[in-house]
Amino acid sequence: MEQFQKEKEELDKGCRECKRKLAECQKKMKELEVADAESGKGELQRLQAEAQQLRKEEKSWEKKIEELRKKEKNMPWNVDTLSKDGFSKSVVNVKPEEEDESEEQKEKKHKTFVEKYEKQIKHFGMLRRWDDSQKYLSDNPHLVCEETANYLVIWCIDLEVEEKHALMEQVAHQTIVMQFILELAKSLKVDPRACFRQFFTKIKTADQQYMEGFTDELEAFKERVRGRAKVRIEKAMKEYEEEERQKRLGPGGLDPVEVYESLPAELQKCFDSKDVQMLQDAISKMEPAEAKYHMQRCIDSGLWVPNAKTAEGAEKGGEEAEAVYEEVKKESSEEEKGNP
Repeated sequence: MEQFQKEKEELDKGCRECKRKLAECQKKMKELEVADAESGKGELQRLQAEAQQLRKEEKSWEKKIEELRKKEKNMPWNVDTLSKDGFSKSVVNVKPEEEDESEEQKEKKHKTFVEKYEKQIKHFGMLRRWDDSQKYLSDNPHLVCEETANYLVIWCIDLEVEEKHALMEQVAHQTIVMQFILELAKSLKVDPRACFRQFFTKIKTADQQYMEGFTDELEAFKERVRGRAKVRIEKAMKEYEEEERQKRLGPGGLDPVEVYESLPAELQKCFDSKDVQMLQDAISKMEPAEAKYHMQRCIDSGLWVPNAKTAEGAEKGGEEAEAVYEEVKKESSEEEKGNP
């Protein structure tokens, strides 16, 4: 087993080094392409050939790693291959194949579990030290399951939406702890409760590769949480704006804000200042068809409410705008005649 682990570490190290060299080579190529200097063409060609060779080496490393993984998967698992600390043959049982559950069954199972253990899940989510987490799961092994992981994911998104960023990052850490344990259980084909100690053994002994994988997944998870929270906030804002818009709709079903923004600048000034005389002057200077169009939209949105005299006897639709337009035009003409 020790020889197998050593081989695995060497392959991972070689693959990482190859990827590093390839990234460095590609970076130099981009720099030369941007410079576009005649003198750098020879160097660019050399780098292109080097990059091609490194890609072949990368595929070769990845193929070897994949072969080793298949070999690892087919290895018989026992107490020694899992962990020397805290295991007994009576605990490490192969996880039985489960029948596929319907979405309804999964939802019901999750709801029942959360109702029963929510307080304990939250306590686990607030822990910080590896030893504390391991002891708590040892005392409460029923928490080592998909339901706990799912609850923690949703809680993280809720915390980010509430702008409790530091707390979200703490709970995110515990979420990845649970997810790593579940993934380990899947790879070993054992019950998660039987292998969580192995996770803590590896993480506490500062296995570099394991720690890097954990940290990378944690950072990626936090970014996904922020993205989900942003989408949820945007959706809530759109729903709120639509509700407010519906409340604003005028008698003709138009939004006064949208109608106002569509008005010519001179008419917007009239509504800003609430100056009727200014509105009469602006309407009288417009083409009749354009004036009636805007007046009808103002009426339908509630921006303009015709007085009883103007609206009396006018039918709904274009005739109402016609009546308002004629009334405004008439008043404007009378005032002009009255001026010396």
